[in-house]
Amino acid sequence: MNRVLKVALLCGLAMTAASCSSVRNVLPFGLGGNDGNTATATAGQRISVLEFEQQLAPSAALSGRDFFIPGPQAAVAWTQPGGTAENSVEHVIGAADFTVAWRRNIGAGSSRTHQVMSPIVADGGRVFVMDGEATVSAVDAATGAVSWKANIKPDERDAPGGFFGIGGGSGGGGFGGGVAVGAGKVFVSSGYRVVTALDQATGAVLWTTRVDVPIHGAPTFAGGRVFVVDVENQMLAFDAANGQQAWSYRGIPEPARIMRASSPAVTGDTVIAPFSSGEVTALRAATGQSLWSQTLSRTSRTSALSEIRDIAGRPVVSRGVVYAVGHSGVLSAMEVRSGQPKWQLPIAGVNAPLPVGDVVYVVSKSGELTVINRESGQVYWTRNLNEGRVRQEGGFLGFFDRTVTPEWSGPLLASNRLLLTNSDGDLIALDPKTGAETSSIKLGGPAYIAPAAYNGAVYVLTDRGVLLSIR
Repeated sequence: MNRVLKVALLCGLAMTAASCSSVRNVLPFGLGGNDGNTATATAGQRISVLEFEQQLAPSAALSGRDFFIPGPQAAVAWTQPGGTAENSVEHVIGAADFTVAWRRNIGAGSSRTHQVMSPIVADGGRVFVMDGEATVSAVDAATGAVSWKANIKPDERDAPGGFFGIGGGSGGGGFGGGVAVGAGKVFVSSGYRVVTALDQATGAVLWTTRVDVPIHGAPTFAGGRVFVVDVENQMLAFDAANGQQAWSYRGIPEPARIMRASSPAVTGDTVIAPFSSGEVTALRAATGQSLWSQTLSRTSRTSALSEIRDIAGRPVVSRGVVYAVGHSGVLSAMEVRSGQPKWQLPIAGVNAPLPVGDVVYVVSKSGELTVINRESGQVYWTRNLNEGRVRQEGGFLGFFDRTVTPEWSGPLLASNRLLLTNSDGDLIALDPKTGAETSSIKLGGPAYIAPAAYNGAVYVLTDRGVLLSIR
């Protein structure tokens, strides 16, 4: 089963009950209760509804036209899961030689109850990562040597119980969360219902604040506060100095979510919160007052999974516009001040969009890379990343096998290459103007976390808990 959807399927099981009437109609031998009224399809052209919904046609007006991409800039810090508080990093200097400098095992990889989900952050000559069992490691960015480790998992006797073992004590699966760096601290959120601040130099615990429910999202630090969204769609703000909760805002509850560590975006005094209900909500950073809200969702009867509305990719703020994509099939460009959409496209995704120069890059959940004009929303071109990568696995003597399609994370634009990782264990480089693949690296394990850039290198964390530096 596709890894990203495991939690979504578990949490979204109740939604399938609504489809029982459709199931009855396809049961064999009259078991569907059709009362003898049957119909036979006539001969004619059959059109796939799924294929029709997922098509996104390039604009004829943009055919053959070039677009502007700025030159790469040095990434001297990557302090947030999205690089900056706005989750916006356009073009960085990184991995110019595109070779592996070092590999370092940083702890536990993913398992049945634990998942490696935390995005990579870096600052002060170190890279900070969290493994599948909530151990944070500070790794020397140049050599890969581990400077310190700190486990933020509470004691078994102190940890609250979870749901199906998720978010409970140290024996449960308190997966998820992430790290952010700022003010000499490493801020950590986790599925163990705690938010913690560690000393950036030593890893010593400075403060720990308990919360009521697990946090699978990563934190964002800005303006002296730490912002994070819990699994009940509650936005929480904490004082970065002492961990006291400053305010909270509750969105619409929605249990079905994707296994990704999304994080809020902060621009000025505005926080952009992504919720699993499909809502993108702007809040006043100082008070939590709601400013506006938009829902990125479209009605579909083609798939139960399309009803999962989670904003699993980080919202990105660039040039006064919020770019966000929902799992249920809407990519939207919204004005920061009003929330008014400039344009929307029927794209379903679980990765953060990448606005850079004149365009926005986005990867759909089906593995299609699309390049969009930033101002008009028109499409330059699309490329199927999974072409030639789809394979059949399992089964017996050719029966009961399954189709395996890679899952993608990214992109990152580094030294004139679009970089993406996938669940097959590849880091691939594409030409940002044409989408042609120019090179690739075998990572040694699946990767579900987008690459990060720092001081001329690109860092990738695999699902097996191995951190790689690409120079």
